[in-house]
Amino acid sequence: MRVAIAGAGAVGRSIAAELVDAGHQVMLIERQADQFMPETVEQADWVLGDACEVSTLEESDIELCDVVIAATGDDKVNLVVSLLAKTEFAVRRVVARVNNPANEWLFNDAWGVDVAVSTPRMLAAMVEEAVSVGDLVRLMTFRQSQANLVEITLPDETPLAGRPVRDLALPRDAALVTILRGERVIVPQPEDPLEAGDELLFVSQSDVEPEIRAALGY
Repeated sequence: MRVAIAGAGAVGRSIAAELVDAGHQVMLIERQADQFMPETVEQADWVLGDACEVSTLEESDIELCDVVIAATGDDKVNLVVSLLAKTEFAVRRVVARVNNPANEWLFNDAWGVDVAVSTPRMLAAMVEEAVSVGDLVRLMTFRQSQANLVEITLPDETPLAGRPVRDLALPRDAALVTILRGERVIVPQPEDPLEAGDELLFVSQSDVEPEIRAALGY
């Protein structure tokens, strides 16, 4: 993929390095000269300019990108970059960093955001995921579809142990996408048995989460 990242601070550079290592073509756009450090991610293309300016995005050929990531430390900047990328340049996928959880409600399709990533929310979700057994934990919200990625860890006393996946009476707007079992990642098949300690990952609409709990016996 060709990915443009607005903001070459610590977060933007880290994302760029990960994507380059994965074989993607990456461009970093940074407006502050003291943050413009091409030597830190040499394999990426670097642009010194303001990603909130249409002229900068035009000169960067942003319309050729598959994904734009607004990763600055300023929520206002991230919203403007997202809106321009989506409405002016028709970028297919826009991901935006949310710095202040109070602003999270703004990061939706009206501002061109397909996926909003809130670091405080994700950290809280990771803590919940680490300590919660037997309850749903919301890990991520997909803004475009208003669906959530939710996780539940089956407790030792789960009545589902040994029962096949096909026995789960899931609601219509929910899908079991992955089972994490130790170091294994299992793509669930109808005949696969469930085990205590399994981490089940679902994609679902918010309003059917109680039905998922009921299907799992909670």
